[in-house]
Amino acid sequence: MARSHFTLAALATSAVAGADIVATRPLSTNTVGRFDSAVVTLRSGDELVVRVPRDDDAGSEQSRDLVALNALTPGVRSRLLFHVPAFIGQTPVGDTRAVVYDYIPGRPGSLGDVGGEESASDSIGRAIAGIHSLPTSVVSDAGLPSNSAGQIAATSRKLTDRAAASGRVPKELLTRWSLALEDSALWQFQPTVVHGALAPESFLIAADQVTGILNWHNLRVGDPALDLFWLNSATHIESADRVYAAYARAVTKPADHQLRKRARLYAELEIARWLLHGVDSRDEAIIADAESMLAGLHATVQSDLLNPLSTDTGQIMGLEDVEALLDRTPVSGGVAAGAARPGSGLGPLSTDHANRIAED
Repeated sequence: MARSHFTLAALATSAVAGADIVATRPLSTNTVGRFDSAVVTLRSGDELVVRVPRDDDAGSEQSRDLVALNALTPGVRSRLLFHVPAFIGQTPVGDTRAVVYDYIPGRPGSLGDVGGEESASDSIGRAIAGIHSLPTSVVSDAGLPSNSAGQIAATSRKLTDRAAASGRVPKELLTRWSLALEDSALWQFQPTVVHGALAPESFLIAADQVTGILNWHNLRVGDPALDLFWLNSATHIESADRVYAAYARAVTKPADHQLRKRARLYAELEIARWLLHGVDSRDEAIIADAESMLAGLHATVQSDLLNPLSTDTGQIMGLEDVEALLDRTPVSGGVAAGAARPGSGLGPLSTDHANRIAED
């Protein structure tokens, strides 16, 4: 059962010495969230957020988030155009803990914030560019994961092989993914610092500006496309174009001409991951849902042959070649707990999507 905001306020009092709380309000948007959360107001007028995980997976995520926030030192934060949550205190709660952060004004973002001139698109693009422009030592010095381009391609290939082994993915999609994964030009990029779990709701927005970014538990060095593939859920391609344009103007790294192709690949592979989650959990409803999404993707790419994922389509893999791929692919591995259904636009609904792609 969800904890009330009054209970959470009492926990905040225990977590922050001398906290003089005069008001509290719930922050959780519904009762099926992974955290119980509330905003408390101090007599000074300052506001704090208190969060308690509801399950072990959420607790593990919270722990990783604290490690990442510790890596984002005041000097690092000063380079960014938005606020990052600051750790204030914590207190035990049964087998877990309540953690208190400073409150960042703004509402959670949505795909509706990606659009024209009156949208937050430009600010979102600049915010992502700011993360990717940080020195990689921010991550390495904190002992957080660092992945090379080759390692990232290999983990994506492993996911594709497991999806092929399920026998439930259209052969044309396997061909499409195989061509992209074997295209060396697609994987010639410079890994950067990445947030690793970006989704529309990761952004806090006020007056069409990004005021803060949440959920840093997958901070790492990796593929910058992992922070952008959620844009494939945008209603219109022009909406994503504006974010990419602002990003390109602001990022300090060399131009990555294949960024959008890899982002599209990750979005498509998220559906394969949803399928595998259903297979591994033996959930026929999830399997049927994923197969429906794969069928829709198949129809989409069949009608859009001029936009392949690979930079050079080369020789199309024949049916015999695809069958040989299936024959040599072992059935193994699993999907991370808490997998979430991809959005209908091929982007994720889960803030944990990039970690599942990077680490699976």
